[in-house]
Amino acid sequence: MPDKILIVDDEPNIVIPIQFLMEQNGFTVATAYNGSEALEKVKTFKPDLIILDIMLPGMDGFEICQRIRENSDWSRIKIIIVTAMGREANMAKGIALGADAYIIKPFSNTHIVRQVQSLLSDRS
Repeated sequence: MPDKILIVDDEPNIVIPIQFLMEQNGFTVATAYNGSEALEKVKTFKPDLIILDIMLPGMDGFEICQRIRENSDWSRIKIIIVTAMGREANMAKGIALGADAYIIKPFSNTHIVRQVQSLLSDRS
């Protein structure tokens, strides 16, 4: 069974190409466009990995990351923050809240695919 990836971003011009890229690499993909939708999809879709933007309507990606890490049922889920917020303080906050990786937009397709594959192969 293919690994499942949830893409959380409010911009379709980001979601669609990442979704296509992940599907081309053999992953099953679901999408969410805001925080509450993302948390609902985590419950129902049960992703192995989440590609998470920070700047979202309502609940931001930092809060989503924190809520996922606070739930012991979701501890195995890998989280990659993918955002335009590239300041050191933002990166440190994302990692401190439990993100497994932090990628700054714009990014190369090769880089994000390698990061996803690496995190999924390192699961314990």
